[in-house]
Amino acid sequence: MNSELFQHINYEKAYRKNRLKAAHWVLEHPENLEELLQFCFHDDTKLATKATWVLEFVCREDLICILPYLDFFFENLPDAKSDGQLRSFALICELLTIGYYEKAFETYQNVFLPRHKEIMTECCFDWMITNQKVACQARAMTALYYLGTETDWIHPELATIIQQNLPQGSAGYKSRGKKTLELIVELKNK
Repeated sequence: MNSELFQHINYEKAYRKNRLKAAHWVLEHPENLEELLQFCFHDDTKLATKATWVLEFVCREDLICILPYLDFFFENLPDAKSDGQLRSFALICELLTIGYYEKAFETYQNVFLPRHKEIMTECCFDWMITNQKVACQARAMTALYYLGTETDWIHPELATIIQQNLPQGSAGYKSRGKKTLELIVELKNK
């Protein structure tokens, strides 16, 4: 593992500027994106987390670049376990659903497939019912909300989970949870 990409993502300190610098390098050298994704699911959790943080910044800047790799991304998503990975992956799921459902970007329509949505749904529900950080769960709520606009059973399940967890949830969980419940009710009343 001595590739040029590895040198960029194997930074010493996880400072934002280091992650951003690595992400900009990847955006300038998109031929390395497939390798970055492979690092995101590497057995070395520390390396995988660093790569995932970089991927998050890449996707924040240009989500379209990940679209050709959605099969690989979703095939491996259920295997991700570390907090750092899950927070970033949940953000990517949120961005994909916003782009697909809310903004209806045409470029997403032919590549974000039912099998991807099924895996995303399973992963997001898993993140909602297991002991994950609030950022991961909040992003999962949003992704599930959008997925539920297409799949009927998602909203009732999501609402039940949120309602069960609201009393003991953090301020962030409560805020996103209440907002998500309001959106579900509003959609139901249309």
